[in-house]
Amino acid sequence: MSDVKISAAEVNKLRKATGAGMMDCKKALVEAKGDFDEAINVLRKKGQKVAEKRADRDSSEGAAVTRINADNTVGVAIVLGCETDFVGKNESFLALAGQFADIAINFDNKEDFLAADFGGMTVAEKLVEQTGVVGEKLEINAFERLEAPYVGTYVHINKIGALVGLSQAEESVAKDVAMQVASMGATSLSYKGFDASYVANETEARIAVIEKDNIELGRLGKTLKNVPQYISMAQLTPEVMAKAEEDAKAQLAAEGKPEKIWGNILPGKMDRFVSDNTTLDQEQCLLDQRFIKDEKQTVAAYVASKNVEVTAFKRVSLG
Repeated sequence: MSDVKISAAEVNKLRKATGAGMMDCKKALVEAKGDFDEAINVLRKKGQKVAEKRADRDSSEGAAVTRINADNTVGVAIVLGCETDFVGKNESFLALAGQFADIAINFDNKEDFLAADFGGMTVAEKLVEQTGVVGEKLEINAFERLEAPYVGTYVHINKIGALVGLSQAEESVAKDVAMQVASMGATSLSYKGFDASYVANETEARIAVIEKDNIELGRLGKTLKNVPQYISMAQLTPEVMAKAEEDAKAQLAAEGKPEKIWGNILPGKMDRFVSDNTTLDQEQCLLDQRFIKDEKQTVAAYVASKNVEVTAFKRVSLG
């Protein structure tokens, strides 16, 4: 086998096809007695052995990549994971992530994407092959797809990828909102997407944390935190709002404010009540978050000012 003559051109051809190093390619061609296809199998088997050895490794580094189709109606976001930041920043690794994203845009789910063709092998097989090339566990850690009348995207330093669907084409708005998604990490478009039991459990947990903090603040003689009754608009029923208005009027009366000016004061008090009792929405609901480019308004107010609606969003990130 050692007598087999392998040309530099053959080594270079295999290197271009697989991304493997020159020495690995030469060894594979020698082992395959110059048979190109068999050399690819040799490298693939090497990848399988490496993958088996590194199966329990954590692939929390890598690259987040997005792609949008030609008419901006479909977007996909994936994360190609690896073990180290060094590999995750490598140009060939980033190029591979881009190639995967180019394929992913054509599929509805991760399973079909992994079974898709990648130069004569499946995406899943390519991952195994490249695990042998790179020497680290490689896998697709995230796959998200979004369809809308208009889809925009934003990727933050290859670490976070966001897709945003709008009711109509507004490129700058889509990018702004996608940046919001990437930066603030919303989990829901609206409070209407929350499960009632989740809101109830979150309310109990948050109140418990604040009450515990207040014990320490009280001991130190500092101002206590406000303990909210509620944390989401999902809880602010018409009855709750009516009661809050009654309480606000009673407070104004107790303060000796003339009833004829209550109409000027009540809106502000009610807005404050809503703000104090919707902290969950402000943190996790995209439309209720403060817009990062203008914190005086919510994301909902911003998109409304542009006469467009956010229909959906997706977010992927490393780790």
